Amino acid sequence: MRYKCLIFDHDDTAVNSSVNVHYPSFVEFMKIHRPSLDIPIEDFMRYNFNPGVLPFFREICGLSDSELKEEEAFWVDYTAKHVSEAFPGIREIMEKHRQNGGIICVVSHSFASNIIRDYRHNGLPEPDMIFGWEQPLAERKPSPYPVLKIMEKYSLAPEEVLVIDDLKPGLDMARSAGVDFAAALWCFEIPENEIYMRKNA
Repeated sequence: MRYKCLIFDHDDTAVNSSVNVHYPSFVEFMKIHRPSLDIPIEDFMRYNFNPGVLPFFREICGLSDSELKEEEAFWVDYTAKHVSEAFPGIREIMEKHRQNGGIICVVSHSFASNIIRDYRHNGLPEPDMIFGWEQPLAERKPSPYPVLKIMEKYSLAPEEVLVIDDLKPGLDMARSAGVDFAAALWCFEIPENEIYMRKNA
């Protein structure tokens, strides 16, 4: 086994959630707060890739701090009512890794409770550690904090860890932590995102 620990992103890496959950939630919220703003799903994915979700909401959508809190509450309620399906083959990859004695962790911008729910719904092995949106801002991706804490807990060397993610914050996190990275490019075909990931992964 080349990597002792696989660190998975959740949304659009393990489960197909932006199409069915996060983008619809975004559209419904914007109908209320920015009805004139029309952002198609392709651009939603571009902006989540770069500059990232918080700069996207602040700088591109123009949400104030109070509106950001409202958006988060709206999103929490929406995601609590919608479960995402895992991508084909993810369960088999995780099960084989666990059977071989591997460690499975999740670092995501979703809440840990939703990640656990999605894993159970899809019959995925329960993660050994989860770092979700409930972490303090300084401890979320792209901070290397989650990776470093996982390495510390399991006494892992950098060469024993692989981060798997579809977005730039995951790549930046892996780089900062000094571990390998694999680009999850199976959810969306956004050419500039793919070019960046293939060039820098």
